[in-house]
Amino acid sequence: MTHDPLAWIDDELATLDAVGLLRRLRHRVGDQGAEVEIDGRRVLNFGSNDYLNLASDPRLAEAVRQALANEGSSGWGSGASPLILGRNELHLALEQTLAQFEETEAALVFPSGAAANHGTVAALVSRGDIVFSDAKNHASIIDGCRLSGARVQVYPHGDVEYLANMMRQAGNFRRRMIVTDSLFSMDGDFAPLVALADLAEQFDCMLLVDEAHATGVFGAKGRGVCEHFGVEDRVHVRIGTLSKALGCAGGFVAGPQSLIDLLANRARTYVFSTAQPAAWCAASLQALEIVRRERERRDRLLLLAADLRQRLSRQGWQIGASESQIIPVYLGEPELTMRIASRLLEEGLFVPGIRPPSVPAGESLLRISLTAGHKTEQIERLVGTLAKIRDKK
Repeated sequence: MTHDPLAWIDDELATLDAVGLLRRLRHRVGDQGAEVEIDGRRVLNFGSNDYLNLASDPRLAEAVRQALANEGSSGWGSGASPLILGRNELHLALEQTLAQFEETEAALVFPSGAAANHGTVAALVSRGDIVFSDAKNHASIIDGCRLSGARVQVYPHGDVEYLANMMRQAGNFRRRMIVTDSLFSMDGDFAPLVALADLAEQFDCMLLVDEAHATGVFGAKGRGVCEHFGVEDRVHVRIGTLSKALGCAGGFVAGPQSLIDLLANRARTYVFSTAQPAAWCAASLQALEIVRRERERRDRLLLLAADLRQRLSRQGWQIGASESQIIPVYLGEPELTMRIASRLLEEGLFVPGIRPPSVPAGESLLRISLTAGHKTEQIERLVGTLAKIRDKK
């Protein structure tokens, strides 16, 4: 009998299932929105990163149609990496518009936010350098640090004093860099960016901030938490995404022209990836224009989130230090978390349960994410259902 070298996978999946950590792929039918159809069931959607309710905005789809129809259009596929022949006038227009939006000298577009983190961190530090990384940074930041070959020191989440002591005790390194999310994707809280900028200056250190969940939502012009705290000119590398609040796809880096030139030469996830379809850039350009013109979207979103945080706290749920549209409900154990998520789904509410390895052991949670498209009565239904569940828990 022939030995199957993949036979171990069944045992691995069974082990994951036994401890409540097995994921199963879902199937969404139709548009993204405050209501969606998942696996044949119509539910209220509290699991999306489409914070400004733009993913299904017809203006984005129309921008793509027009780009494809325009005379001289490159069609759909770009056919090559950006450095070969894949980058055309729409890619250039998007990068110029992103630089204007971020008020930086230049910007560079990547296939995804994860690719932007992987490529940027590894392009800026390597063996002989040191990176200081927040314990709750996104997996793509963690992976970028690992890929870089630099020494990585992880500091407790948001603990500036611990980080300062760590930096004082670090030996001699060629380059130093602090890397952090600005808005943490599971906890919904902010990084202490002012204090981090102070440490970066004190220790002659680069500061890289990933604005993935904040781009389009925070700041007077929607640039993110760096703008919100007034530290943009003190942050050396700003990374953002087009795939969350902007409702599109892809990531980007904004900063000095020299930084962008280096990344175009050294960021492997940029150099060795086929360029995004040019028409895809048209949707992102339209989304940026909507963010610029329609501030009421983010104003409404943040008002909804502040009200929901207060109401959940009054019910007795533990929501931690969330200050944003991402509201965790900490439950601790995976089994309890998934049981409550299932009960919510039975009531027609999709609220994802988050378990290790997405969060540390003992910190399983429900991740509620709001969008500007949620209606008051939909949030009322969520609050009421959670109250019923808490009474019976």
